[in-house]
Amino acid sequence: MSKVSGRVVLITGAARGIGAQTARELARRGARLALVGLEPAELAALADELGEGHFWAEVDVTDPDSIAAAVSGAVARLGGIDVVIANAGIAPIGTVRTTDPRAFTRTIDVNLNGIFHTTRATLPQLIERRGYLLVVSSLSAFAPIGGMAAYAASKAGADALASALRAELAHLGVAVGSAHPSWIDTDMVRDVASDLRSFHAMRRRLPWPMRATTSVEDCSRAFADAVERRARRVYVPRSIMLMHWLRNLPSSRLVERLMKPTLRRLIPQMEQEVANLGRSLSERQQKLQG
Repeated sequence: MSKVSGRVVLITGAARGIGAQTARELARRGARLALVGLEPAELAALADELGEGHFWAEVDVTDPDSIAAAVSGAVARLGGIDVVIANAGIAPIGTVRTTDPRAFTRTIDVNLNGIFHTTRATLPQLIERRGYLLVVSSLSAFAPIGGMAAYAASKAGADALASALRAELAHLGVAVGSAHPSWIDTDMVRDVASDLRSFHAMRRRLPWPMRATTSVEDCSRAFADAVERRARRVYVPRSIMLMHWLRNLPSSRLVERLMKPTLRRLIPQMEQEVANLGRSLSERQQKLQG
């Protein structure tokens, strides 16, 4: 029997992508899901797909009252919360010089402050049940690249927050892990590649394993395995572990020299493409963020 069978798992950003597929994988292993996010129709459809015994709520993780209400609803419906996967996130496009300041600020608010609000709202349950919190960070936390400053900064902050929480909660029986996926084949990644030819070209020039792409199914299995193990860190794919050990390599003079000709050509191209688009978020993310 799976270690998550009968356990209640709350997932933020559960409407699509990694969040939705991880919910499917955990439900297959017998977990009961509390699905929260910004797309009520998709959340309701996913809950129906998973069958009886699950819960969903429309939530803005940047609003502490919103997440607190959803947590209360999940506890009332499912009896408690054993595991939290803080997965909600957005990814703006463009350089610091050209990005919309509101998109940069919103990215930090969703990707970092959203984890704080989610954690604060669910901590009483996690402490009571000696539960597990998985913070979804990224390869970008320790291998940032040009054109992704807001995303990389937010994910580095998420990684640091997870480490601090691990130290703060260990004596209370709560385990904390951080997840570091590379490029996962999701709507968010495909949207950016579709919007920016320069970004797609830059990705192809990154050294292995930084350019690897993983299916959302493989990522969800890695996340579900991490929940079962109460893992300290999870890397998707596993080769990303190498980049964590060599975390100073991406910003080294060697890599800088290797990438300089590519960046000299592609960064101006990216800035022009963003200017032509007239936005810093993909159309889907811009609609969701209002």
